[in-house]
Amino acid sequence: MMQDETETTTARRNFYGRIHGKTLRPAQKVYLSEDLDSLRPRGVTRAENPEREPVDPAGIFGDDRAVWLEVGFGGGEHLVHMAARYPGIGIIGAEPYVNGIAMLLGKIRAAGVENLAVHPGDARDLLEVLPEASVAKAFLNYPDPWPKRRHHRRRFVTQDHLILLARVMRPGAEFRIATDIPDYVRQALKEVPKAGFELVLESAEPWADWLSTRYEQKALREGRAPHYLTFCRP
Repeated sequence: MMQDETETTTARRNFYGRIHGKTLRPAQKVYLSEDLDSLRPRGVTRAENPEREPVDPAGIFGDDRAVWLEVGFGGGEHLVHMAARYPGIGIIGAEPYVNGIAMLLGKIRAAGVENLAVHPGDARDLLEVLPEASVAKAFLNYPDPWPKRRHHRRRFVTQDHLILLARVMRPGAEFRIATDIPDYVRQALKEVPKAGFELVLESAEPWADWLSTRYEQKALREGRAPHYLTFCRP
């Protein structure tokens, strides 16, 4: 996700940056107009669900399959990779960055995966309405680092966000974090256990089913080492 230092005027601070980037290509505009609506879970936005009634994942995927969640999917390559590798799983991706959403939709078309749902907005809106203990695995891959100390409270690995995530994670659920920022690792190791998770593994080696993202490749080119953290919800 891309960074913007503009302060939010809403009651809650955004953990992501800007939501628009370069002008979309014509094909990307087509993806947004033709594909997004059918992939978007209903009842997530405050306009659709002001009372914040629970949204049943079975209504999203049509059955009671296990549900995974990716918070901030960037360009969508990891999300599509996991959907193709685990076709029996329902995976929800949440991302407010319009250019990233458009890139994901193009990848979905190319891969032909059918077990994805896309929330084009703040992941917190989704976390508020998913039922308790309804998510079996969650991913946070190369989140916005907010490197300046005064912005660390905007990072996703703060209690305001993590408590929401912990509520929807089922017992035994895995929470994976990938980042190239050592201070983000420090904060995650401190804050994630406070929200009710246990550290399982801290590694310089990725998971066996990991797909390196564009953000990771950029980090490697610039000499930053990736870190991979695995937590479990007891």
